[in-house]
Amino acid sequence: MRNSFGILNKIVTVKVLAVICTALMLTACGANPNAGSADGKAGDTSASAAPTGAAGGQERTFTDEFGHTVKVPASPKRVFAPYLEDSLTKLGVTPVAQWSAGGQGNSYLKEKLSQVPKLDFSSGAPSPEVVTELQPDLIILQTESYASNGVYEKYSKIAPTYVFKNASSDPAASLSKLGELLGKTEEAKQALQAHDKKVQEAKAKLQQAAPGKKAAVIRFASRGVSLMGGKYLAGAVIHDKLGFGMSKLVDGKNSAAISLEVLPDLDVDYIFMMNQYGQGTERMKEITDSPFWKKIPAVQAGHAYEVNSEYWLGSGMIADEMMIDDVVKLIAK
Repeated sequence: MRNSFGILNKIVTVKVLAVICTALMLTACGANPNAGSADGKAGDTSASAAPTGAAGGQERTFTDEFGHTVKVPASPKRVFAPYLEDSLTKLGVTPVAQWSAGGQGNSYLKEKLSQVPKLDFSSGAPSPEVVTELQPDLIILQTESYASNGVYEKYSKIAPTYVFKNASSDPAASLSKLGELLGKTEEAKQALQAHDKKVQEAKAKLQQAAPGKKAAVIRFASRGVSLMGGKYLAGAVIHDKLGFGMSKLVDGKNSAAISLEVLPDLDVDYIFMMNQYGQGTERMKEITDSPFWKKIPAVQAGHAYEVNSEYWLGSGMIADEMMIDDVVKLIAK
């Protein structure tokens, strides 16, 4: 009898242990999103469906706008995203370096980025050696031109690299995507809601002060003079967001070159003009001193304003909101 009870006890003990082991295995599988994968890797998640933050600090997988699979850290700490500093700042993220061209950076962000080193893009993207020294854990390229000529292949060996086709073409969409990449979706959502509210309030004031009016944004640069259209930086703010009509000279275009000869055709009520980083002084003087300029109705009415190119040529919500403040102050007095 004693031996029978001993055998029975051993059988019960083995069964209990088996049940416990099975339960532990099921629990582990439920907590690990990689469980059940033949190669032990997480299944790819498209950029639109990527989680805000992976449980347990796991990396997330995105597909960028060129089809590259990008495995992003759960919480990127050292981000290199040239010419996206406006959006990063809006999300409360400080990059490891900032874009500049000939020493000119996003000076309207200088208070926020005073301790961030500048990298010169005037001759193209920085070398892989320079970027490696930054020790980024995530690289985000604002436009396909920054990724061309083998740059993507080199940068992607340094850190996960996500490429936009052109983030400036839709700052709201790119801010939202940056929020996903950086685990800042809530911050992006709040920023966009606040921005939309600001736009609507400004638009209401301007429609009351200048209903049905047209405006032009003129950029004076060393290479020439151009009108900025409705899908291009400041032009998008003036026309798409604030609702001003545009001149027939640029209607349906992102930009259009202008000269003295076409000034009489500048059919607008307001003009916003900028001297690009101080490099268009000569051309600006040539245009504004001409008799053609002085005969433009908007000029004769005192509605031609020189604005700050530092942020009127910026790309992002901060720059857009500074432009909006300028326009409201100048027109809806």
